[in-house]
Amino acid sequence: MRILYFHQYFNTPDMSGGTRSYEMARRLVAAGHEVHIITSWLKETDEQTWFTTIESGIQVHWFPNFYNNKMSYSERIKAFLRFAYHATKKGKSLKADLVFATSTPLTIAIPAVFTARALKVPMVFEVRDLWPELPIAMGALNNRLAQKLAYQLEDWAYKNSSSIVALSPGMKDGIVKTGYPKERVAIIPNSSDNELFTIDPEKVQKFREKYEWLQDRPLIVYTGTFGHINGVGYLVELAEQLKQLNPEIRILLVGDGVEFEKVELLAKEKAVLNVNLFMMKQIPKKQIPVVLNAATLCTALFIDKPEMRANSANKFFDALAASTPILINYGGWMVDLIERNQCGLVTWNKSTDQAAKEIVSLIADENRLNEYALNAKKLAMTQFNRDELAAQLNQVLQLTLDQSSLQPEDITRDYYA
Repeated sequence: MRILYFHQYFNTPDMSGGTRSYEMARRLVAAGHEVHIITSWLKETDEQTWFTTIESGIQVHWFPNFYNNKMSYSERIKAFLRFAYHATKKGKSLKADLVFATSTPLTIAIPAVFTARALKVPMVFEVRDLWPELPIAMGALNNRLAQKLAYQLEDWAYKNSSSIVALSPGMKDGIVKTGYPKERVAIIPNSSDNELFTIDPEKVQKFREKYEWLQDRPLIVYTGTFGHINGVGYLVELAEQLKQLNPEIRILLVGDGVEFEKVELLAKEKAVLNVNLFMMKQIPKKQIPVVLNAATLCTALFIDKPEMRANSANKFFDALAASTPILINYGGWMVDLIERNQCGLVTWNKSTDQAAKEIVSLIADENRLNEYALNAKKLAMTQFNRDELAAQLNQVLQLTLDQSSLQPEDITRDYYA
């Protein structure tokens, strides 16, 4: 099968950011498919137009289109539409048996749909976030006309999709509420790359020994974006409490984003920066496994918005792969996963004082900590094994192309009713 794979923010392991598309695409190549990624090059470059690289057998077509999450919302919209225009032209110039597009942004549907129509092939759409509900909830999309157009784009994207992949049960519910047939939606969440996160203990020890402030002390880690929606300042508030309860516990924040300096300033104000809380700018994805393996507890954070509870954050599944217990401070389907599988802490709807006490209690209980770590790895090896989930995606694409009587929903029915 020749697959045109549209993803505006494709990353390789040498880049910072999520690598779901890279990991899925290279496994599709290994399964015998020819995969062309149509994406954007976000950084400054001398290239003026499309250029192509080969990444693990994937043919990646890059369009220079500068973007970062510090841009204003209007600047982001311009970047989305600029890419949509050029990606449409690029898509139509290639050959394909099937078009696969993954959000966000939702505007990725524009080049995907027009390419699928021009080439007369089916399209499969992957929903990573419920747009436009999320930007509306965050106040980023508050113009009534813009909201109406966004909902129309969402409806148009779904109507032109032969099948849809949702990254969580909540996302599937949101898609089905629009009237899209339930049986044509498969749930394939983000996944755990167990091979990538199986690290030589010596590398972990060297990482710990490198920092005088760390050494053999307990470590809580956050890796990811410092965006408005992430609320990373939550860990600064926790650090203030932990400094009193157990000053040996260290917190490490790794990443970048619009709120990095704000979080840094708050940490200074709370007198925890470089005391029990430390910050690093973003690092390549391939270095993250060492950091997460060095952690005693990993975190996935969001501000408490109902629209975020359907998320499928990479960092949650990376923690499982690293066999590290996970802490989340939001509600939704991941609460059930953690509580049912006993693989971490949920501090949703709890004060930072109570959350800090629970963290201290867990870290002091070596048996429970080890049990949670083993349960995390078990979950990574079974339900969220990246090889298994890539095989499920391959099935969805194949049955969509073949117009099989088997429905996408059937593929993951064992885990999601």
